[in-house]
Amino acid sequence: MTEAAPVTPLRLRPRDRDAIINSLRAGVVPHSGFAHIQVGRADEVAALARDLDRVADGGSMVRFVIGEYGAGKTFFLNLVASMAAEKKLVIASADFTPDRRLQATGGQARALYAELMRNLATRATPDGGALPGVVERFITTALSEARERGVSAEAVIHERLDDLSQMVGGYDFAQVIAKYWQGHDTGNDQLKADAVRWLRGEFTTKTDARHALGVRTIVDDANVYDTLKLFAQFVRLAGFTGLVVCLDEMVNLYKLANTQARNSNYEQVLRIVNDCLQGHAIGLGVCFGGTPDLLMDTRRGLYSYDALRSRLAENSFAVGGLVDYTAPVLRLANLTPEDMYVLLTKLRHVYAGGDPNEYLVPDEALTAFMEHCSHRIGDAYFRTPRTTIKEFLSLLAVLEQNPDIDWRDPLGQIELAAETNPDLEPLPEDTAAGPLASVTPLHPTGDVGDDDLTSFQL
Repeated sequence: MTEAAPVTPLRLRPRDRDAIINSLRAGVVPHSGFAHIQVGRADEVAALARDLDRVADGGSMVRFVIGEYGAGKTFFLNLVASMAAEKKLVIASADFTPDRRLQATGGQARALYAELMRNLATRATPDGGALPGVVERFITTALSEARERGVSAEAVIHERLDDLSQMVGGYDFAQVIAKYWQGHDTGNDQLKADAVRWLRGEFTTKTDARHALGVRTIVDDANVYDTLKLFAQFVRLAGFTGLVVCLDEMVNLYKLANTQARNSNYEQVLRIVNDCLQGHAIGLGVCFGGTPDLLMDTRRGLYSYDALRSRLAENSFAVGGLVDYTAPVLRLANLTPEDMYVLLTKLRHVYAGGDPNEYLVPDEALTAFMEHCSHRIGDAYFRTPRTTIKEFLSLLAVLEQNPDIDWRDPLGQIELAAETNPDLEPLPEDTAAGPLASVTPLHPTGDVGDDDLTSFQL
């Protein structure tokens, strides 16, 4: 019997290796190369893969990826985006910020939409900026169909856009696509650029849009979600299988000091949840990223909105180690010490550029490093691994640039601290300052409330 040939370790290009290492050392998620550092959470990945298959089949999905600060939510969302690209889905991603949210009156919702369109990605254009390519693909497929049927391209385009015209805001959306085709057909690059600007949400007044494209509406704060549903339909007409929207840093909605503004955003979240669970949003998937505080805080979190609390409540039977990966809320399971060991071996491999002969530390160093971390911060070193990863890569950097020292020498000098969430310390309305520190706002029911000030007690 012949022996199996040894598996050749995967080599990395220096550019890919540097991108992964530099991102992780800075505490941010690398843009690519997830396969080199992904460990654990196989069940969660499989659950999202099934969701993406449903979206690609014309269905819809909504997920709330919940995990502690530093537990890997952003990495998981980026992994989902890379999986979606492999299934011919279009990916739109953005972070919530104080200036970008779902519902507003001062342009913050339009700013979120513009960021999503700016970061639009496909398998062919993973770095964003894919919107013009998506529109061009729609035109190309229409031209191909027109040649096969022996009819005019304009007739095919208008026929395809009829379905969009029946949706909320769909008539003007279809008109903009038709204007893009007109510019494509006549060689008018300015008309094409104006159509892309409209689709990106860059028109700020209806007057400018009417002069440039002859449409009477623009993408504004009031119709962001409706436009996303339209766009999900459009990408399917362009030959893709659907649209996946990844919205991270949802804690910025939790931090909104104004109760009315916060509840208005939660109403939009509820609308998304209802549409996706009921299957009304064809070819649309939405993934939110947030912390347990954002979800379960009954005073300002998602659970403070009764309709959301009932829809996002956890399965009462999933207790005692039992899990349910089909619920809208997907809690990221903690990494185990075994997962952390595998992760450290992968990081060592990446740092060496995929060459085992270039490893800077032996296997026993990985075990010693984990023991040191455990003594410093306890189990947090593998439950929220961001700090652990940064310090391990820093150790490798020192050993690489100082080849004469033994790996044991700098190990004891590594200082670790458990991850804390600076976004929640303190919340704006929870901070007492100045001479009014003793002023306590009262809720109409007598409980300490948010910003609904009805009386003061000195």
